[in-house]
Amino acid sequence: MNHIKPWATLLTALAVLFPSTSASAYCRADLTRQIDTIAAQPALKKARLGILIETQSGQVIYSRDADRYFVPASNVKLLTTAAALSSLGPNFTIRTSVYGEPTNGPTALQVVGRGDPTFGDDQLNDLASQLKAQNISTVSSLLGNDSHFAGPTVNPNWEWEDIQAGYGAPTNSLILNANELGFTLYPQSVGQPLRIEWDDPSLQGQWQIENFSRSVAAGQPEYIDIGRDLSRPILRVYGQLVSGAAPDTSSVAVSNPANYFLDRFRHTLSRQGITVTQSGLTTVDPSSSELASVTSPPLAQWLVTTNRNSKNIYAEAILKSLGASNTDDATAAGITAVETILERLGVNPELYEIVDGSGLSRHNLATPEAFVDTLQAMARSPHAATYRNSLAEAGVSGTLRNRLGELRFAGKTGAISHNASLSGYLEPPNHSPLVLSIIINHLDQPGAVLRRTIDDVVKLAAQLDDC
Repeated sequence: MNHIKPWATLLTALAVLFPSTSASAYCRADLTRQIDTIAAQPALKKARLGILIETQSGQVIYSRDADRYFVPASNVKLLTTAAALSSLGPNFTIRTSVYGEPTNGPTALQVVGRGDPTFGDDQLNDLASQLKAQNISTVSSLLGNDSHFAGPTVNPNWEWEDIQAGYGAPTNSLILNANELGFTLYPQSVGQPLRIEWDDPSLQGQWQIENFSRSVAAGQPEYIDIGRDLSRPILRVYGQLVSGAAPDTSSVAVSNPANYFLDRFRHTLSRQGITVTQSGLTTVDPSSSELASVTSPPLAQWLVTTNRNSKNIYAEAILKSLGASNTDDATAAGITAVETILERLGVNPELYEIVDGSGLSRHNLATPEAFVDTLQAMARSPHAATYRNSLAEAGVSGTLRNRLGELRFAGKTGAISHNASLSGYLEPPNHSPLVLSIIINHLDQPGAVLRRTIDDVVKLAAQLDDC
């Protein structure tokens, strides 16, 4: 299941399970007692809670299992982006190129991708326009080179339901539109199935939809569960939305992204009046001249999408860019690079064990200490402002736009089923700035309960007084 809305009765349950913290000022000893009270609540008895709160000078304010492993979810992106920013630099870009030799007759072209996660239809149009401007009207052979990132495009540590969803799209060298296909779900009259409209109308006739959803009366719970057949274009929709309510959006992963890129490029060229005779994939490096190219925005810009909006394919492309020189497995090489780079910054590699760059895998392990140490290291780095700017701002932007709005906090959220995390920089009104990481694992409660528990700890830390 990749999208769940809270039940109507959830707010009442939250108040019983986790009473709100009061708006008082706390000395350090008082703060410890207050956080310990949260940790001792019966609803957390079977869960695991890890917390580390430090001053920016490194003085520990509060610690609970901070050196123990937890499933960190998307907080892994803090490690990936810190390493990339430190190694590749904020001005790092990725170039997508088309090679060939212009002739008076049909031209053979090869498009080479290097893993630009920002590449979309606008960039395809740009490439086609550049070729059109060179009077290319017929392409005898259009080849796509998808070999820049070695190894599997789908992380073998991801779960089946994740790789079907748009947020679990494969990461390859020829990425287009984040390798996901979006659509909107519209509730109808009570008892009727939801109406489904693709963002790209041309997909309407290409996909078979197995629709098991329905529209329900007000007061009924809302949820959506999306699946797809990875071998055929079949979309499966389950769940329900309230009749008359606002539509919902979702997406599925493109299962063959290189072919999707090439087919889309072929149609784009056709719209520009360029006929393509045949197309296919190749792993042979081009020997001809570069005829057209598109360069991604600098890394500093798309780090914002990676961290603030928690876009998984961006994080995976960043990780693979760190390991792109490896001819066996770019992901594995990228992980080794992250460990090496962060160790130079003072982050002990024994504090975490990651298998991807985004945190989608449940096999990732990390300690609260790993994230605090990374945040501390980046706060001292020449790229401190760029790194911090990539984070979500409480009450304002990204995944924190509806959380902690009364606080001055910039951080990274994380959430996979029964696990949640939050790490970042907090500026209490009556105390020097703090760096913190909070991770909850194995809490058998809705996501709203996990978020509320974490937010209560952050609110307490914000009330810290220098007394």
